[in-house]
Amino acid sequence: MTTDNDKRLEQRVIAAAEAALAARRFVTAIDVFAGLGWLPASREQAWRTGRIPYLEAAVTANLSKISKAMRYFRRWAQRRGLKPSETAYVRRSPGRPALRFSKSAKPGIERAYRTHWVSPELRERERERLAERQSKAPDLVVISPINDWTCSACGGTGDMLIMETSPPPTPLCLTCAEMDHLVYLPAGDAALTRRAKAASRLSAVVVRFSRARKRYERQGVLVEDDALASAEQQCLADEDARARRRARDAQRRAVDDAELRERFATEIARLFPGCPPARAEAIARHAALRGSGRVGRSAAGRTAAPGAVELAVIASVRHRDTRYDQLLMAGVDRADARDRVREDVDRVLESWRRG
Repeated sequence: MTTDNDKRLEQRVIAAAEAALAARRFVTAIDVFAGLGWLPASREQAWRTGRIPYLEAAVTANLSKISKAMRYFRRWAQRRGLKPSETAYVRRSPGRPALRFSKSAKPGIERAYRTHWVSPELRERERERLAERQSKAPDLVVISPINDWTCSACGGTGDMLIMETSPPPTPLCLTCAEMDHLVYLPAGDAALTRRAKAASRLSAVVVRFSRARKRYERQGVLVEDDALASAEQQCLADEDARARRRARDAQRRAVDDAELRERFATEIARLFPGCPPARAEAIARHAALRGSGRVGRSAAGRTAAPGAVELAVIASVRHRDTRYDQLLMAGVDRADARDRVREDVDRVLESWRRG
């Protein structure tokens, strides 16, 4: 028996999937979970690096909801005539072992999670390039720890560690991981970083956990010494040209940001004519803030796709017009808190839709 909650969940799944498809011409289960607000970027990162053993454990919804969402997602993709494309997912750690998605680890369920649904408008060659790009091994990730730690192999310690792949994940120093010949290049010069990584046969991204933002943030890269020296020479040779390009890019970004906020606010007014204009502008400004990682900066958000706009409005209503924040402060689980305020959110959205 289909309940009203099931219908609302299916509508939300479809909105998240449509937004991802509009932005990239393919959509994944991870896109849907992120669009539903079930998969924060920090937890996805923890899963990709092996700190969370399987994807379902990283998702904030229970297994019953996850199963329903996957079923609605697959049904929507088949109705839309999308083409299934199975893609490899590997961990961001030495050896690049395959990532696990489900608690049960059953082959059929794992395959469903790995399947990307691709627009039939893509030509065969474009689909091949897309599959190749999605299957490419991700960067190795090295952690700059904030707490004391001990290497699981030698008992030593250091300024950086990498998590060993075999479960349970355990820390290795760079010497035991055979990466101590690499040199650290701090973030800050994009051209230097890009060139050094391209020239280095082995490289790794260095991250550090931010207690304030509750997520790992990029600090720099580890690269080979001769690759860094070569990149520095290239950057010195074209420094003036890159400075002029940066000035032009900064001006262009300012114009783009203003246009994005205007598009977002206009789309909010179209979808929710009852939303006060000042509130629509505030939602657009919040969602489209550069560097925020919010929905307005996603690929779907930059096109002001209806699904992305609706997610931004829902988030604003949840925080501003319900007791959601108070529930979180009281220690209520995030998924349960969302369930408790869903009727209030729907009531506000419906009034704004009616105008």
